[in-house]
Amino acid sequence: MADDYLVRIGKLIRDARQHRGWTQSQLADALGTSQSAVNRIERGNQNISLEMIARIGEALDSEIVSLGYAGPMHLRVVGGRRLSGAIDVKTSKNACVALLCASLLNKGRTVLRRVARIEEVYRLLEVLNSIGVRTRWINDGVDLELVPPARLDMDAMDADAARRTRSIIMFLGPLLHRMDHFKLPYAGGCDLGTRTIEPHMIALRRFGLDITATEGIYHAEVEPGVSPDRPIVLTERGDTVTENALLAAARHDGTTVIRNASSNYMVQDLCFFLEQLGVRVDGVGTTTLTVHGIPNIDVDVDYSPSEDPVEAMSLLAAAVVTESELTIRRVPIEFMEIELAVLEEMGLDHDRSPEYTADNGRTRLVDLTVRPSKLEAPIDKIHPMPFPGLNIDNVPFFAAIAAAAQGQTLIHDWVYDNRAIYLTDLNRLGGRLQLLDPHRVLVEGPTRWRAAEMMCPPALRPAVVVLLAMMAAEGTSVLRNVYVINRGYEELAERLNSVGAQIEIFRDI
Repeated sequence: MADDYLVRIGKLIRDARQHRGWTQSQLADALGTSQSAVNRIERGNQNISLEMIARIGEALDSEIVSLGYAGPMHLRVVGGRRLSGAIDVKTSKNACVALLCASLLNKGRTVLRRVARIEEVYRLLEVLNSIGVRTRWINDGVDLELVPPARLDMDAMDADAARRTRSIIMFLGPLLHRMDHFKLPYAGGCDLGTRTIEPHMIALRRFGLDITATEGIYHAEVEPGVSPDRPIVLTERGDTVTENALLAAARHDGTTVIRNASSNYMVQDLCFFLEQLGVRVDGVGTTTLTVHGIPNIDVDVDYSPSEDPVEAMSLLAAAVVTESELTIRRVPIEFMEIELAVLEEMGLDHDRSPEYTADNGRTRLVDLTVRPSKLEAPIDKIHPMPFPGLNIDNVPFFAAIAAAAQGQTLIHDWVYDNRAIYLTDLNRLGGRLQLLDPHRVLVEGPTRWRAAEMMCPPALRPAVVVLLAMMAAEGTSVLRNVYVINRGYEELAERLNSVGAQIEIFRDI
């Protein structure tokens, strides 16, 4: 029991150190001890006093470590406040996790600029560190450096961290070129219903990968010398499926054609990154990708992922539901055009700046100013489609926006089994949402929001939608256990507070 306690304390210290962007050596210097001692503490291999825990907490400015517990994080929201000013969109969560997986293709040093500091990224870093990849935050914790070992130690994988991220499935594509057999834990992440990996397997079998699933583990076997003899046709135009196929094709010695590919934002960022590695990808932004793979990739690469259109949509929805004037900067406009077209038909009052280029040199950005608007429910239903349609992850935000509009809006979230159900949590806050079936919700507006205390939905986007409704509700609301929000958003509460929200982070003591 004592050993388990030390391991848990060690993980807390490691997480707090990584969140601060410090190396073990930097923490050791602050404590007046050695890097090896910090390493032992973080691994749970050294007894640690309450005084030392307090010193570490003070050095890392981390209340979690100074109190010595890892209770869930909650938010206390004082609603009814108007937002104002300007807020920047952070880099894409989904692009960053794909690029972390893609770094396994490279034998050289990979630097990713302005990586999202979110729990999903931290979980993948824990997995990468456990199998031997050296990672460190550089440039005051803004950028991330990754250096792979000559040989990955798959037996040492942090299975707990792997199970807490669905992104672990994207290890399959890079790893099939590095070893003949390996194991991966089942993928976790949001509770969005049953999701099969069969579409991934249909693509990856063409490279010789075969998987057997037993007791929560994927057992992967790779048959050497197998390569696609005709174009790979994906059975679903999924983002992670396309990314896995791209990752497998990148080190395939030859040309691979991928049809029915997603052309979404994170896929494009991955393609741009592969080009930095020397892999030519034709057809970026279309549903047919032609990958000219190279079997050995050993380069030092520096890449800047683009901004997150789903975070941009979140911030836009925050402005709408709080009836605020807010400027949202660095919006990747080509991945928001359908959403804005729908909102214009509903009556959204907004301006956009001239376009400029993201740091990756390819993605088009604008600054978007949203003003209080008298919205009307759309005539047609809100439903997602693969890019260039309305983004699947942006659909939940239309539930909050529709609740602010006059009339009835039908939302059809056909992709996920459970997500539409979570949107009815808005009824606890005064919403009038009727669940027609597991995929369709009828929203009646306008809404007079009211404060409430409730548990956070276990799915990322519905959880943020609930937070936005709390910001619009007069009075004080409490949203409990918000880990799922931290999976996908960097310091969301603090950043909303910077433009006028009043959100307090707290833990039960």
